Amino acid sequence: MTADTTLRKSILLAAPRETVWAYLTQPDKLATWFHAPKTPLADGEPLEMFGTDSGDLLIWGKVIAARAPEYLEYTFTIKPMGDAVSVVRWRLESLESGTRLSLEHEGLPQGAEAFGLLLALDKGWDAHLGDMRADIAG
Repeated sequence: MTADTTLRKSILLAAPRETVWAYLTQPDKLATWFHAPKTPLADGEPLEMFGTDSGDLLIWGKVIAARAPEYLEYTFTIKPMGDAVSVVRWRLESLESGTRLSLEHEGLPQGAEAFGLLLALDKGWDAHLGDMRADIAG
């Protein structure tokens, strides 16, 4: 039996989609809650995220789609994944007083030996999204 190793998260943010979009694509905003790219995330461009303290390359891939302010998709690889390439999808839905931000991270390594990595990514996304919410709230 193959386990579903897709991570799904959804949070509500008290900000319009355009603000949340900036937090997903702009280096100065990404650095406040996630990792810091050197250039904005844009359709068809390489994805490289660096540690805000270390400056080390932590995440790499390619931006597959960037449709402001509603949808962002990119490939995602980190060192513990080896040669595996996963896909991260962000959807932004306007609400009356803010935005629903949904994350889907699929294509993660499977099997008992990869479960620790899956747990670490799950915990990491929770922490990062919490950091985004706190920064947006001021």
